[in-house]
Amino acid sequence: MAGAPAFRVPDSAAVEAAIRAAAEAEIMPRYRQLSAADIAQKSGPHDLVTVADRGAEAHLASSLTALLPGSAVVGEESVHADPAVYEALDGDAPVWIVDPVDGTRVFVAGEPGFCTLVALARYGEVLASWTYAPATGRMAVALRGRGARLDGEVLRPGPPGPGRRLRVAMSHPDHTSEEQKRALSGLAGSGAELRGSGSAGLDYLALATGELDAVAYNWEYAWDHAAGLLLVTEAGGAHLTLSGVPYRITGGNALPFTAARTEATARHVRRILLGG
Repeated sequence: MAGAPAFRVPDSAAVEAAIRAAAEAEIMPRYRQLSAADIAQKSGPHDLVTVADRGAEAHLASSLTALLPGSAVVGEESVHADPAVYEALDGDAPVWIVDPVDGTRVFVAGEPGFCTLVALARYGEVLASWTYAPATGRMAVALRGRGARLDGEVLRPGPPGPGRRLRVAMSHPDHTSEEQKRALSGLAGSGAELRGSGSAGLDYLALATGELDAVAYNWEYAWDHAAGLLLVTEAGGAHLTLSGVPYRITGGNALPFTAARTEATARHVRRILLGG
């Protein structure tokens, strides 16, 4: 926003340390150790929350706001408790966007494919992001205009190899509108190699490393997407909604949307979603 006071993104190493500390204190002690009493349903049997989700989000909210006084936190669990919390994305304060355990169902199953996502945004623009996979110790960091790295190594996968099927992770076409279901189902007939999404954050990391070529999602919660979309764009990729504009963390996106390892691939997947 023009005339807005400048502020500094906190030192990335300090943010990384805060994320690792939250995972060490709240997530990993419960990995493969959850009891039935530690798990609850939110909106249904596929939407789970655990004591690890709640504990890690509270831990991160405390440590991250200490790193940036005056900042707000929009976390998955805090928004579930009070949807008005999401409105902070439209406010003047810098906002930490937190998904404490992205891939809770995977975590509950005792599998390693979950992660912790943190992004820092202001006025709807994501400025920095961190993707941490506690079970494997991998940490990916993206800083706007300064590139993306995984464990210190620069991420720049480039275009998919010529002549091979696109590898795409996608939402399941069930439990969505008929229009969105038709759009997502179009990928099945496109010749793409499809897989389901267990953790959006790790799908975005797979895009940034070149293990995937694109993703297609029909939900827009900022905690699932903000960190990964900056990671992908800083690695040379792009994202587009059905209306042809990039995804906005503040919402109102034409869904489903796609992100891909190159802009050309994103345009191609969008055409498929549109039925072209």
